[in-house]
Amino acid sequence: MEKRLVFTTSTEIVRVPAETLVYITADGNYSVITLADSESFVLTMQLGQVERHIAEMLKSDDNRFIRIGKSLIVNRDFIAFINPARQKMILSDCRTFRHEVSASKEALRALKELLEKEDTK
Repeated sequence: MEKRLVFTTSTEIVRVPAETLVYITADGNYSVITLADSESFVLTMQLGQVERHIAEMLKSDDNRFIRIGKSLIVNRDFIAFINPARQKMILSDCRTFRHEVSASKEALRALKELLEKEDTK
């Protein structure tokens, strides 16, 4: 059975399969989860809280979710394109969905270098 990420607050519960979560963006004191099917959920949690919660739920060797800058967490399995100069990243499964997000040049440059190092191993 697939691993589900569960987010609970005093008023809501969101349960999603980890492999369908594409990215999470910060929106003030809220976080918005976007799934592969373009469904989205607003959580009454700050992005840092969401980041810590994901780390607690997943095994320590599961590093598919990575924080990029102050306002974005992405599922690295879906990173298809990064252009730091244009501050653009495309998250896609290359078949059924495509999400374009932006982040700072510095954050995307660091992510690009990290992925290049990993891909040469």
